[in-house]
Amino acid sequence: MTALNDAALDGVSRIELLKAFNSLLQPELFKDYGPNGLQVEGKPRVQRIVSGVTASLALIDAAVAWRADAIFVHHGLFWRGHDGRITGWMKQRLALLLAHDINLFAYHLPLDAHPELGNNAQLGRLLGLVAHEGAAGRFGESGLGFMGCRLGGEAFATAESLASYISALLGRQAVLVDRSVGKSSAIQHIAWCTGGAQGYFEAAIEAGADVFITGEISEPQAHYAREMGVAYIACGHHASERYGAPAVAAHVAAKFDLLHQFIDNPA
Repeated sequence: MTALNDAALDGVSRIELLKAFNSLLQPELFKDYGPNGLQVEGKPRVQRIVSGVTASLALIDAAVAWRADAIFVHHGLFWRGHDGRITGWMKQRLALLLAHDINLFAYHLPLDAHPELGNNAQLGRLLGLVAHEGAAGRFGESGLGFMGCRLGGEAFATAESLASYISALLGRQAVLVDRSVGKSSAIQHIAWCTGGAQGYFEAAIEAGADVFITGEISEPQAHYAREMGVAYIACGHHASERYGAPAVAAHVAAKFDLLHQFIDNPA
């Protein structure tokens, strides 16, 4: 959290804050599953920003308690194909935001993709992974997936040792589907894409990965892993995406001398 006194803050306009997020994340470059940017309009000026992974009721409650003027998340409220009626959980969340005049900013794929502050870049930094330079360091649609190796170039001895390492760092037991017996055990070429990116596994295989790290796994990927000789590690959707939102929000908050706090509500 930025160490500033509320009384010393003038804040920034909602419009300028939106421009800053858009300039950094460039949502116009992505064909996404929902609207990126300002999803719920609140106060015209912002002094205090809460960041989180998902715009859940728990996160909004915590933002209200912290007297936030804005919330910045990866998973917003509105998604393509959702029922448009304001009932149940949607009513609860919207009612709380509107009652306290809190702005909600949400960025999905643009937040995954940012080369330094995004979810993939930040997870790679936490795990000690470095993406290859240029096109060799990206794969999949819109280049969302990252391809690289361990910092320093040393291989992981086995996929199991990598999965244990990830579990320890993220505080959550990762699911490992290892390669078939007879395949080389050393893990050198590492592909990763946070969240629900199981559909990127085949692209990671084509890019030459020894292992693919993401948040979730579906039934087909277990078969692909064993048949194609590429290990698969699912470390949890939320657990893999805790890092982009606070990195971006902190960066923008520092630019405008705003207060920022990351609030984690594990799924």
